[in-house]
Amino acid sequence: MKTLRRVKFGKCAFCGREVPLTFHHLIPRKLHRRTYFKKHYEKTELSFGVNICRECHNGIHDLYDEMTLFLRFSDPEALKEDPALKKHFAWAKKVKRY
Repeated sequence: MKTLRRVKFGKCAFCGREVPLTFHHLIPRKLHRRTYFKKHYEKTELSFGVNICRECHNGIHDLYDEMTLFLRFSDPEALKEDPALKKHFAWAKKVKRY
């Protein structure tokens, strides 16, 4: 499920917790300025992403670099099915926010 909508508080798309959310671009923003991406993608396509919690967002970027995220994980379902990320999302689900 791709979305353009950014939500500040709600349910994380990966761990399911009701917390403040961040916006994860499915095509990392760092790549948007590269010529290839400017030629092959519309601005709206570059803006697709999912609303996720900070813990899940940090885990995604800690485990994978931007090019890997683009090549392997430009779909939220691919992120959900990755074994390393599944483990991280399960951990994030248990984190309590104060």
